[in-house]
Amino acid sequence: MDDIFDQLIKKRGITEDFLYPKYLLGLADELPDIKKTSERIIQAVNNKETVLIYGDYDVDGVTASALMFDCLKMSGVERVEVMLPDRFIDGYGMGGRVKEKAKELGASLIVTVDCGSNNSEVIEELSAMGVDVIVTDHHEIMKEVPKSAVAVVNPKRNEKSELRELCGCGVAFLVMQKMVSLGYIEAGREKWFLDLVLVGTLCDSMTLNPINRMLSYFGMKVLKKTKRPGLIELLKVARAERISSETIGFQIGPRLNAGGRMESAEISLRLLMSKNHREAFELAMKLNQLNQDRRNSQRQAMEEIPEVKDPVIVVTGKWHEGVLGIIAGRLVEKYHKPAFVLAETEEGVLKGSGRSFGDFNLAEALKACKEQIISGGGHAAACGLKVSKDGLDKFIELVNNYYLGLKLQDQEKYLEAKEDLEIEELGGLNLSLMEKLRALEPFGMGNPEPIFLLKNMKVERINKMGAEGQHMRMTLKDGLGKEIKLVAFNAPEEWMEIMEGENRNVWVNLVENEWQNYRSVEGRILQIKESSVEKM
Repeated sequence: MDDIFDQLIKKRGITEDFLYPKYLLGLADELPDIKKTSERIIQAVNNKETVLIYGDYDVDGVTASALMFDCLKMSGVERVEVMLPDRFIDGYGMGGRVKEKAKELGASLIVTVDCGSNNSEVIEELSAMGVDVIVTDHHEIMKEVPKSAVAVVNPKRNEKSELRELCGCGVAFLVMQKMVSLGYIEAGREKWFLDLVLVGTLCDSMTLNPINRMLSYFGMKVLKKTKRPGLIELLKVARAERISSETIGFQIGPRLNAGGRMESAEISLRLLMSKNHREAFELAMKLNQLNQDRRNSQRQAMEEIPEVKDPVIVVTGKWHEGVLGIIAGRLVEKYHKPAFVLAETEEGVLKGSGRSFGDFNLAEALKACKEQIISGGGHAAACGLKVSKDGLDKFIELVNNYYLGLKLQDQEKYLEAKEDLEIEELGGLNLSLMEKLRALEPFGMGNPEPIFLLKNMKVERINKMGAEGQHMRMTLKDGLGKEIKLVAFNAPEEWMEIMEGENRNVWVNLVENEWQNYRSVEGRILQIKESSVEKM
């Protein structure tokens, strides 16, 4: 019988190429307009032009902005400036303020990162001003490719390309790779930017297909020995004990996002671009506080929202604009329905975010409701939108009719934990297995953290934790008397009602715990169901 790790990789069809990918050069040549892009950058170098980078306020946009800044500087552009949109003034994408900024700086070239594909009007106005625009982006193109742009480097333009799953930072990285291949950047220097690509890829929930697996695999190696003061200090402030996908998803990502959500993404950008540890520490502390503020706002909003009976949840309230997307995600988790959360950000206009799962594609839903929204765009699982306050009821009607018209069946299956392996004896869940599982890192979409079904286990002990008893610790025992400790944060009420001595099937991720130099394997509970075995 193969050990648990061998069973796992056989079940997933994991190959040596996946476990140990080779670093690939030349990927950039598969991107649309990459030749036009490199030629225009070289022109900017030769003519000593001022170049403005226009990014986005989320993690992907901030990491992409930091990377593109160094890409242009290393390529020889002497004057490079970065402008990030303000979530509360500009919203997503290129707003009118970019024209003022370009004029103020005397910029003759703008390079977008993680946005621009759906901003034809602004790009046309910039072109009329004599400002060229290179778009580097990865979002779905809702209408036509911006014709006034010098280049539109967006892998979504090629329906069959393996590069379609790149994040915005990944696209920016391939532009850097192109400049390496042309001799403008020293070969090998680009690899030190893969820590940013890793963070952007995981935090933007991109599928870890072979290309993203390669980039994030080497990105994890770089992050573990990063020289970037901002990330070093952020990891310290977050008290991250080890570098893992969980560290990125739950400690680095939320803090970097907190800048743009609660105040200004400039804080996160300055952190990533900082060369000074003292400055980086102060910025990391600021982001840490903003992240705590974000949590408090989110908790308060969730307490205020009543249950919605419609198949698609649409709610409005006086909530902080920066947490609307997170609230939508929490509503999806709680009610197992797609959700839109909106707030009145200007008179008569509601602005917000949507989150979905399964077969309900938000980008397609917005297209179906395009007559009833002011603007909107995004991915299958996440989007942003604006709706007039007067048109809200009509939007709710349209989006729910669109959902019903799809006649989707059994969508909750997409939210249920699906085990990789069933475990009936706990002895194999040991530190040796944890060491092997690290070879699968980083985890993300398309390469999820392994889920184990602990089958027919006796609930030996169970108790509540936390100031309000909202967390739960449980000890399970198998038929041979072997035990494992499990934990569930913000556990559902029905889990709290489980009695000691009962048997349960429990789905878990494994975590390594260290306490007073003692290391052990524990489980993080994902799902609990009745067992077919009666009480012992």
